[in-house]
Amino acid sequence: MSADLAFWKRVVDDRSDFLERTVALLADHGIRYCVIGGVAVNAYAEPVLTQDLDIVIATDQVEEARRLFELEFKVRQFTHSLNVYDPDSKLQVQIQLPPEDFPGFVERAREQEVLGLVLPVAAPEDLIGAKIAAALEPARRPSKRQKDLADISRLIETFPELLAQVPEEIRSRLFL
Repeated sequence: MSADLAFWKRVVDDRSDFLERTVALLADHGIRYCVIGGVAVNAYAEPVLTQDLDIVIATDQVEEARRLFELEFKVRQFTHSLNVYDPDSKLQVQIQLPPEDFPGFVERAREQEVLGLVLPVAAPEDLIGAKIAAALEPARRPSKRQKDLADISRLIETFPELLAQVPEEIRSRLFL
């Protein structure tokens, strides 16, 4: 296990190997998915710690994935996500729903190393689009929208060409 992965597992108090078991469950059953959110941004920029692993599952496999997760973990349905938990880990896996809100993300995902694991990660242009939408969502908690702005900045530092996708309303709030 890499030092990065060991550190992340310590931060999320993952005593049950929930992270590895989740990734293995998806791989063993051929579930197509990609990582989005802060962990995905970490694959392309300086890492920032988070206790969530946000993923999108291929539309035609969401119900199969739900069934598999329910056999092994605790699962709760929310309006925009299916959250998967293990009692011996503070890590939370959030499956974003509906997957149609993330068209083509899974197909355009790239294998990337992130915190010591190689995972399918959403493409940078998809990530910044999702982060822009989240930052503009008025119902989202202000602290989460602030984190989205930081993630947008992190992506632009790595991929300056993505700045062209950022609307002025967001640009004016970034330290560029």
